Amino acid sequence: MIETPNTARAWATELAACLGVGAVLGVIGPFGSFFNDVLVVRVAYWVCVFLVCGLAFGLAFRLLASRAHRAGVPAWAWVPAMALVVGIPLAGVTRLMAAAIWPAIRQSVGLVEWYGQTVLVGLVYVALYGLLRRRAAPRAALRGGIEPDSPRILRRLPPRLGQDLLCLSMEDHYVRLHTTRGSALVLMSLGQALEEVGGLEGLQVHRSWWVARKAVEGVIEDGRKLRIRLKGGIEAPVSRASVARLRAAGWLKDQVAGADNVGDVGLR
Repeated sequence: MIETPNTARAWATELAACLGVGAVLGVIGPFGSFFNDVLVVRVAYWVCVFLVCGLAFGLAFRLLASRAHRAGVPAWAWVPAMALVVGIPLAGVTRLMAAAIWPAIRQSVGLVEWYGQTVLVGLVYVALYGLLRRRAAPRAALRGGIEPDSPRILRRLPPRLGQDLLCLSMEDHYVRLHTTRGSALVLMSLGQALEEVGGLEGLQVHRSWWVARKAVEGVIEDGRKLRIRLKGGIEAPVSRASVARLRAAGWLKDQVAGADNVGDVGLR
């Protein structure tokens, strides 16, 4: 999966790379543009083209990447398809840009040929994007104090929250990551989050909750219902189907104390 952080820094990095590649293409002058005009005009045109590509494909990646991952669609299948689809409106925009500078281009380059050139430019951007994101992930992890081989879920935590992950809770189409310093919402499913937990010790205690073992401070019994009390005052519900699994893992006593009122139940 190609990570798609939606931050100002990520956007700035991508658009700066687009600017640089556009400047290089302006010097080279691909698709016959070398003979269209002077260097300054060519560079200005290709820089604008790649900035438009950066905005269009950047939005497409952010909208589709997590959805494709949840659906189990591999990148080699959906990324080229995305380039073909996004290439249609992009071809129209770039053709208008080129015709504004070089009117004769309407007659010299047909619509199908222009679309093909646009898709090729889009694939260059896709390759550039993948390279940037894969190279940026280890550096971002190191800046945040995360080892490169640490669970991927920790890389989704903003630096202000630290790395002491307590639990995960599902909220609509988001997962809330709780730490000792607060929480943050991430657009993903709980199933996807559990795949990224890696070697962190913990259990799924409810269909919408995963809890780290180190975060557990006690168990609360409320009639026939159980909740796990965590650090930071968080309480996670325990489903009936999870009780036996928690007991087998040593999280609960063999006999849960019966009580008329709410009370703490000890841990092993």
